[in-house]
Amino acid sequence: NNLSLAVSDCFWKMVSDSVEQQSDVFKATRYNLEAEWRNTFPGIREMDRNDLFEKAKDEILDKIAALHKLTPLEWETLIQEALWSGIQHKVVDEIYLEAAECHSVSHFNTKVDIALKDWTDDTLPRISVDVGWQTLFSQLTSILMSKNSEGREFGDLFHPLKQNILETVKQQHHWQYNALARLSVIQKNALEDTAVTNKMQWDNSILFMERILKERIDLAQEDLDQCIGPGWRERWTGWRSRSPLEVQCVAAKNELQKLLLADDQHGKHLENDELTTVRRNLQTQGVDVPYESICKVWEKLYKLTFLNRALTSAQQCRKAFYHRNIACNAVECNDVVLFWRANKMLEMTSNALRLQIMNTEAQRLEKEVKQYLEDLSHDEEKKRSLITGKRVELAEELRRVRGIQDKLDAFIEELKKEHE
Repeated sequence: NNLSLAVSDCFWKMVSDSVEQQSDVFKATRYNLEAEWRNTFPGIREMDRNDLFEKAKDEILDKIAALHKLTPLEWETLIQEALWSGIQHKVVDEIYLEAAECHSVSHFNTKVDIALKDWTDDTLPRISVDVGWQTLFSQLTSILMSKNSEGREFGDLFHPLKQNILETVKQQHHWQYNALARLSVIQKNALEDTAVTNKMQWDNSILFMERILKERIDLAQEDLDQCIGPGWRERWTGWRSRSPLEVQCVAAKNELQKLLLADDQHGKHLENDELTTVRRNLQTQGVDVPYESICKVWEKLYKLTFLNRALTSAQQCRKAFYHRNIACNAVECNDVVLFWRANKMLEMTSNALRLQIMNTEAQRLEKEVKQYLEDLSHDEEKKRSLITGKRVELAEELRRVRGIQDKLDAFIEELKKEHE
């Protein structure tokens, strides 16, 4: 019996010594880790991966809630600018410029009405919904990735998690399907209305048309300048010269301008005999320009000339609200009505999309993100891949070492009690 007790005491003494030795090792490790933390992250509270995830979760949900702080005017302005950017080529180049080839009011209006109806039946509602979703996603991205007052403390620590949320939202969030049908009806009603009821609407339509035409004129001029090369000032100040192809294009432009001056109602297409005449005239000047180059210059020059004439016509239409017959253009200022219809559609569409975003989509988006974060909180592997960095790894190691040391200390304490 005494031998058994002696063996037992010897065994537990050896265990106690071994555990105390291990405890001392972990105390030294803990001290080193704590010293590294104090020097690397001074004044910053230790937070392990789970703590940081909860912090990031609260921050993300608070930022998403900030979507509701945008005013209706801000939403509608953003949507209207983005929508017009996406459809202006269709309105100006494919509808307006094509219809303007008609030299009578009835033909112009018929062509415009058919083009607008086909457009609203086919792609316009889907384009608008895409713009609404992209605007919402753009604002979400801007708000989510912005730095807050705690940005210095956490830096880019939450960036991978936020980026993952944005990618998930972009893939999974879908605009409510029934909103597409409602939007289509709104757009059809706006584009079918041709009654400009007061002078203020008329003047606003002309201002809208002038702004758009001036922007298109700048683009058309830039396009033509790229074709004909640098002008006299650029060549003199920049020590540049025209290439042989640019010299040909300049000569073709000068010759084609004569055609436009002689016939201010010339259509957008060159007749074969006109093309042949222009090339022969150029050859007599010692410049041989291929037919393809002449046609290319004509397309750019005609578009620029047409837009300048349309701008002048729009300015003269200011006085034609009460008496369309005094209008100076062949379509009797019905092109102003087209831009009024387009602008009204923009306003009504942006209003409908704004209501959809503020009343439905933003709330659905918030719920989807909240659910995704809740699912993510139970996925330890995913959290390890999204919340990384020296700060996280050091905090995790400190937590692990402290946990082991606390258990060793508790075990040593129990051994001492048992020995007593």
